[in-house]
Amino acid sequence: MSEELPGLPGDYEVELLRGPVKLPGLYASAGAHAAASALGGAAASATRRLLPALRNSPAKKVLPASLRGEAPERVDASLELPRVAHQVRGLSADPEWHGKFCRVVHASPHPVAPGSELSAVYSGALHALAFPVAMSVLTRPDFPLPVLGMVHLSNTVHHITDVAVGEPVTATAWVDNLQAHRSGTLVDAMVTLGREDGDVVWAGRSTYLAKGVHTAIAGQSPSSGDSGETDKREEFTPPHPTGEWRLGAGTGREYAAVSGDYNPIHLSDPSARALGMKSAIAHGMYTASRALAMTGVPAEVPFVWSVDFATPVRLPATVAVAVDDDGRGHSWRGSTVDVWDPKRNRPHAQLRVTAL
Repeated sequence: MSEELPGLPGDYEVELLRGPVKLPGLYASAGAHAAASALGGAAASATRRLLPALRNSPAKKVLPASLRGEAPERVDASLELPRVAHQVRGLSADPEWHGKFCRVVHASPHPVAPGSELSAVYSGALHALAFPVAMSVLTRPDFPLPVLGMVHLSNTVHHITDVAVGEPVTATAWVDNLQAHRSGTLVDAMVTLGREDGDVVWAGRSTYLAKGVHTAIAGQSPSSGDSGETDKREEFTPPHPTGEWRLGAGTGREYAAVSGDYNPIHLSDPSARALGMKSAIAHGMYTASRALAMTGVPAEVPFVWSVDFATPVRLPATVAVAVDDDGRGHSWRGSTVDVWDPKRNRPHAQLRVTAL
């Protein structure tokens, strides 16, 4: 995990967004509707009524080809990312919201400094704070990939210094590293959080795959699109479990309520099936945030954590976890957390943490 801290490319234009940034109307309204009707029989009929309207609206752009009523096909034009960053100033973690977030992911807040009455914002909560700004870039009209068709593959976060609950920070988000992949196209969404003096306190990189989108990429020579990868995965050998999580059917709705991520694939079986999933799945960042909370990272230690996602956690579920801490307290050097399906021996995620 020696990856360098993400830095905004010098040729990107910065657009300052005014007011609070919320997830796109489609993302929020479809998800909120599914959550509200998930306990009743109206969910399936509601999604059937919703999709035809979306196909005939400007929101059609963010739907995958399977939901646009179109057959997937190779795109002839070269893809090019918008060289623009979105910036939001004055973001802060509300104390009540932060407490709810930590309870949902089973995190224990610590003081921002020894003896302080202020809590440090949990690293997973900082991701949730920054996520809408990243989504505002991913849903720009000139972003070339279908947002709801993208698969979340991995995250890397540099937690450079603690941020106090209520402390204002500036979020800057952009997209970069468009690459061909055997299954489609990869893209990175980057976000940094900084103080008023410009010092970056937290930086995250999320890698997404737009499945089925095969095309030339502007500025790159034609390739086979396999990115040097093979279809064969390493066989998973589960470690000795140190615990388990019992996740109810409402886990996705609980995390959506504190993160703002109302993607319908996480909210209920009917809303997930409307987007091509077999059933509702847990948020990847719920899994990552809860796994991070189990590690022995000491307070006030800067660290970097990364997570690779494998098979989704289908809700409800009982998953096995194994935490391996290399040292404790002042002797801590790093941690690894594996999360997997104990019945099928299929990995869900692996999180790794090391000191910066």
